[in-house]
Amino acid sequence: MSILDVSKVSHGFGARVILEDASFRLLKGEHVGLVGANGEGKSTFLNIITGKLMPDEGNVSWCNHITTGYLDQYSTLEKGKSIRDILKSAFAHMFELEQEIMDLYEKMGDCSEDEMNEILENVGEIQSILEGSDFYNLDSKIEEYAAGLGLLDIGLEKDVSELSGGQRAKILLAKVLLENPMILILDEPTNFLDEDHIIWLKNFLKNYENAFILVSHDIPFLNEVTNVIYHIESAVLTRYTGDYYQFIDMYELKKRQIEQAYKKQQKEIAHLEDFIARNKARVATTNMAKDRQKKLDRMDIIEIAREKPKPIFEFKKSRTPSREIVTVKDLIIGYDEALTKPLNFSIERNQKIAIRGVNGLGKSTLLNTLLRRIKPLSGEIEHGQFLEIGYFKQEEESSTVQALDEFWNEFPGLTNAEARAALAKCGLTNDHITSQMRVLSGGENAKVRLAKIMNRESNFLVLDEPTNHLDIDAKNELKRALKEFQGTILLVSHEPDFYMDIATEIWDVENWTTKIV
Repeated sequence: MSILDVSKVSHGFGARVILEDASFRLLKGEHVGLVGANGEGKSTFLNIITGKLMPDEGNVSWCNHITTGYLDQYSTLEKGKSIRDILKSAFAHMFELEQEIMDLYEKMGDCSEDEMNEILENVGEIQSILEGSDFYNLDSKIEEYAAGLGLLDIGLEKDVSELSGGQRAKILLAKVLLENPMILILDEPTNFLDEDHIIWLKNFLKNYENAFILVSHDIPFLNEVTNVIYHIESAVLTRYTGDYYQFIDMYELKKRQIEQAYKKQQKEIAHLEDFIARNKARVATTNMAKDRQKKLDRMDIIEIAREKPKPIFEFKKSRTPSREIVTVKDLIIGYDEALTKPLNFSIERNQKIAIRGVNGLGKSTLLNTLLRRIKPLSGEIEHGQFLEIGYFKQEEESSTVQALDEFWNEFPGLTNAEARAALAKCGLTNDHITSQMRVLSGGENAKVRLAKIMNRESNFLVLDEPTNHLDIDAKNELKRALKEFQGTILLVSHEPDFYMDIATEIWDVENWTTKIV
């Protein structure tokens, strides 16, 4: 029996069709991976099934008494609360039951014998529910999940308003997991996790008894935790049984079979059209030509899906800088308190450095300090001569400006056609570039921002988690472009599969942090 049924759902934004006649079913215990290129509609689909968005057509039906936990890319936290407060809120219904017991106890002082028996019966039922839910061990459970996702390192009494975006994302993830819903819905849960915490989450999901729907561009992670794949392409949703790599094999086989059938049918169509053209005017053969025409009219024409534009990334190289790009002496970074010990190092021309380490230790703060966007607590930073920097921020607030204008405002000297061509090269269609930045998917948004960097000459690329929202094609193309870039790279990434082929050196922030790791 399905616990979720989606029937013939269609949805679009303006002239852009996102889903067409899509059907989906989720069975008990299924671990579903929802995959597709950037902008194909994965987040839109999740918003439809969770009721955040009404489809243009079709029905979404959940079975009765279902509980869901939804982690999306844009969740927020209430200011003024501690991490522990947020995690405890996952058990709000249990605390309400505990309060109900306390209220019942208060009534015991002034009640009849029959009322007393009824109260004791209610208390016993509620007590059984709480004990069955392991309510009296919640603190240890909270600490277990917090440790698995690196929140203990931050401190559970920390006010959430003081945390980075990545740290907030981890709190939301921990809260959703603690709720232990019957269906877990996760949109890019690994984006802000480091390698150790991705391993913890992977093991958690592999052993998760309930059903979940997962959107992720981290293919090794996705492959290990899923047993069903739903693929969105050209507004069509297709189900495949098996993990991600099995899906790829079946998808490629299906694609080849359709292409072969298409070629065979095109030959047959050409043959029929030729026969009709040669014989329809002759009295002796006109009936035969009419029969061929009827056959042609009845034929179900096979259509080949138009190839999606694949991005081509290329970073423009500016003049050669001095040998030492950046030199720091006794540098201490942080805001109100020090995040590092005194640092002394230099970054040399053509080095390609990957920075790894758990979230909250100051990776983004280090980049911003080295770029002189924020002041260090102490120490010196010296930039070399002729430095031209291309900087990709981990997250940027999206605006109501159209993607084309967002890019064109940076390069007003380009013609309209040149600006469109530059964005098309990054895999963006006309529908994408005429959409507002805020309605683009995370991956499409990242491509616009990468386009701005690529079309300006640079010799020092500073990239903070550039792959977070990119699909597999874009990620592979970015890796190729960075390997070929003849300049210096400083890259923050939590994906070894991405940075190991690029980096000539790896820095681990755990080696210089002042925090206990």
